[in-house]
Amino acid sequence: MSSKVLSAATIGLKSELVEVEADAVSAGLHVFNVVGLPDTAVKESRDRVGSAIRNSGFLPPHRAGRVTINLAPADLKKEGPIYDLPMALGFLLSTNQIHFDIQKKLFLGELSLDGKVRPIKGILPMAIMAREKGIKEFYIPSENAKEASIIEGISIFPVSTLNDLISHLLGEKLIDPADKINLEELFNNSSHFIDMSDIRGQEHAKRALEIASAGSHNVILNGPPGSGKTLLAKTMPSILPKLTIPEALEITKIYSVAGQLQRNLSLITQRQFRSPHHSASAVSLVGGGAYPRPGEISLAHRGILFLDEFPEFSRGVLENLRQPLENGTISVSRAQGTLEFPARFTLIAAMNPCPCGNATDPEKICSCSPSSIIKYQRKISGPILDRIDLHVEVPRLKFEKLSGDSLSEKSADIRKRVEKARFIQKERFIGLKIINNSEMESQQIKKFCALDPNCIELMKKAVSSLHLSARSYYRIIKVARTIADLMESENIKSEHIAEAIQYRFKTE
Repeated sequence: MSSKVLSAATIGLKSELVEVEADAVSAGLHVFNVVGLPDTAVKESRDRVGSAIRNSGFLPPHRAGRVTINLAPADLKKEGPIYDLPMALGFLLSTNQIHFDIQKKLFLGELSLDGKVRPIKGILPMAIMAREKGIKEFYIPSENAKEASIIEGISIFPVSTLNDLISHLLGEKLIDPADKINLEELFNNSSHFIDMSDIRGQEHAKRALEIASAGSHNVILNGPPGSGKTLLAKTMPSILPKLTIPEALEITKIYSVAGQLQRNLSLITQRQFRSPHHSASAVSLVGGGAYPRPGEISLAHRGILFLDEFPEFSRGVLENLRQPLENGTISVSRAQGTLEFPARFTLIAAMNPCPCGNATDPEKICSCSPSSIIKYQRKISGPILDRIDLHVEVPRLKFEKLSGDSLSEKSADIRKRVEKARFIQKERFIGLKIINNSEMESQQIKKFCALDPNCIELMKKAVSSLHLSARSYYRIIKVARTIADLMESENIKSEHIAEAIQYRFKTE
């Protein structure tokens, strides 16, 4: 007799339904086959499922003769232990050991040898897909219940053991569905730990970070060691606008698929700050693997990717940033196919002016030769620097600034201006697929960034004297548009252009 139980598979950030078909034939030698492009973890399910069924008090597969499990569609690669639970149910149904209505039910979970149900990754995109497919009941491991409970329109049943699930399906001892989570309360409880007011001085750098936050522009901080570059980067999340619910769901989905969502965390409510070490490989940064998973740039989606000691990263690794810095996505190609992950992040890079770090320090002597300084700075290619909107000098602070009692502006006050500028951009781009000034393309720049004669003359002088590329020209205009939004100015003025130009001077 054959049976069919619904499950799911994740491909990139999307999910598809998988039908777990089980067929048991009592005649012949014992064989337990799993077909349908399973990976090693799925093939090993045979032993886990057999022991879990036996230890739960049912007839195990090795006493049922020939058993075949088919994971359909057969041309879709299956990975991981998530099919243990539906396999076990399919076998029990096919051998008439249990009977229940399988309609509108979807099952996921890894089984331990004693029948306990272990947590899995990628639950959120599967829950979204299940709702879209009209699934009414979603049975998943108890530890994954909070993650799935943020999705409305579907009943989430947390399962602890195989026996508990069977008792529920047979109507003997029902499992209470998980409570739905109030998303607004989650957002109200989010907070940041480092405030912009904790940083002494560096007003110029703070202003640049405010502009970057308002328009989602990329920043490079250049200065001697100990000048505060890392601390400045770490405070930037405190002035970014709060996540919207669609953004939070998108980020949580990425972390769920990557297996990096914290246990018992239902939704990521804060913009993420990712800071990979300079020894990170290209795969860890952009994503990949035999079954591609999101990398650091996707984990920083709608948040911040901080690359400290920027020149120390491998040049090949940094060149991988070109596509996501331009398009906001990263395409990962492998033999199994090509997957696209979102990567709309704000890059903050920090570097020293030379290997010893003292080339621009007026109080210390640089011990580096001119050739070593050139070699050090050439580790970062021109195309990468050209894609960074704001180039900011972070000087060493003097004693008066460090010991002064003057209070800096708090992050909450800066965030209000940033959120107001973001709201202006949101209204401007209604009906378009972009939400920030940094995402504008040439046609949108022409439409939303008209320049008066004074601005055009200023840009003409800048292009001539600074030898700006076409990309730099348009990026200056986009930064000027953000500065105008912060000043609540409908039109771009010459002072906005002038301020935007100064952030290109140091590296052009």
